[in-house]
Amino acid sequence: MKRIYFDNAATTALDKDVLDVMLPYLTEKFGNPSSIYSYGRETRLAIENARKSVAKILNAHPGEIFFTSGGTESTNTAVNAAIHNLGCRHIISSEIEHHATLHSVEHAHSKDKIRLSNVRLQPDGHVDMAHLRELLANSTERCLVSLMHANNEIGNLLDLHAVGNLCKEFDAIFHSDTVQTVGHYAFDLRNTPVHFINGSGHKFHGPKGVGILYINENVKITPFIHGGAQERNMRAGTENVYGIVGFAKALELATEHMEEHSKYINDLRIYMMDQLKQHIPGVSYNGDLYGRSLYTVLNVSFPKTEKSEMLLFNLDINGICASGGSACTSGADAGSHVIRAINSDPNRIAVRFSFAKDNTKAEIDEVITRLKEIV
Repeated sequence: MKRIYFDNAATTALDKDVLDVMLPYLTEKFGNPSSIYSYGRETRLAIENARKSVAKILNAHPGEIFFTSGGTESTNTAVNAAIHNLGCRHIISSEIEHHATLHSVEHAHSKDKIRLSNVRLQPDGHVDMAHLRELLANSTERCLVSLMHANNEIGNLLDLHAVGNLCKEFDAIFHSDTVQTVGHYAFDLRNTPVHFINGSGHKFHGPKGVGILYINENVKITPFIHGGAQERNMRAGTENVYGIVGFAKALELATEHMEEHSKYINDLRIYMMDQLKQHIPGVSYNGDLYGRSLYTVLNVSFPKTEKSEMLLFNLDINGICASGGSACTSGADAGSHVIRAINSDPNRIAVRFSFAKDNTKAEIDEVITRLKEIV
């Protein structure tokens, strides 16, 4: 049975061109970047060239880009720094953040006695900006605002400039989880009012286990992980050279083909939406599908029946990879915290389909055919 992979918001396939640039650093170019001999200098140069490439694409200064193990570490670092280095004693976030943020801010709330507030959400899942302003205006302590740029389950896009300018007005620190958007949208960080953003290579056909944390040059923080002086004494641990090289190459390729791929993928998403509406009675969609929405994600709500209760399981049996929520919780029968926050209807079953450049309309047609049999 041919597998159909519609879970690209969880992870994407590694691009062959990315693998090709990584392989030398897994074999002959294996020197430790902290070593002073030629093997070490060679890998150090590869890291710094990757940093310059990433910074140029994001329109940031190379000194603002730090390589990490991925989005989770980057988020934890930003939250920790806001509390322990930047004087934030009140965190404003939302119920629909990725668990990397949810659990980080909850830990800060319980361990460090940091005040925690959740901004209200509108029925379509967007942040209520009037309530965000109210929370900032009424806070007597410096705030950290941590709100994701694009929700990984329903695809809603945050207006970074609107939130950033609001944070600037109230002297708040702004962190945005941009894992779903780095590599998919153009960034201009020199002209974006944000203190921290993060990215993860495997969301845009790069390797797993490598990410970035952007730290605005006006922000001074101390390391979250202690040890050696790697990453300009900001992130201890021997650098993941082949991952870093792969991250930069994947971001270069994603940026080069961004316009054509985003249009192609969004056309797939709209095509699947139309086909579902035409062939599966009672479907609806979660999030702001026709408005500010991530072009890779389609979150579908199916009527709950005896058949649809086992929908994800039956899709898997039929060779279709999709998810009910974040990949971080797909092994647990806890349901989606995002869907619960915006639509708590127990008579609906939510499934996320997410697309990439290698998917086709023929695959969508096949999924629709199988759905007609199993729903």
